Amino acid sequence: MPFFVYGTLRPGEHNHDLFLRGRTRSEEPGRMRGLVLYAGPGYPYAVDEPGGAVHGEIVTARPGAYGELLAELDELEEYAPGDATSPYERVARDAVRADGVTVVRTWVYVAAPAVAARLRSGGELIEDGDWRRQRLP
Repeated sequence: MPFFVYGTLRPGEHNHDLFLRGRTRSEEPGRMRGLVLYAGPGYPYAVDEPGGAVHGEIVTARPGAYGELLAELDELEEYAPGDATSPYERVARDAVRADGVTVVRTWVYVAAPAVAARLRSGGELIEDGDWRRQRLP
């Protein structure tokens, strides 16, 4: 299953070069509905919010790289299934390709419930759902 990336794993960002460069079959712009973005310390968090939309890329790993890449991304995001201290959860969600029509089932890392609650009560919302555009002057 492809990944939907919206922060430091996007092409041109530092974690893309460290984790994804040379290990993907395709990378294409996309959007994920039902989420909003909050600015974090150096990276964003996606939080469930009806009516929201987040911009990012749909990244498909090369078949031989998938298992190792999935494990490395889980480690990067400090995600461990069932661990209440994980800041992120990896969930399956639909992303929409740039054509606005084609839907792709992807993995995406979203803020864990405790982190999401903290962000909703006092985090910095990225209004347009595009972390890269928010960071650029």
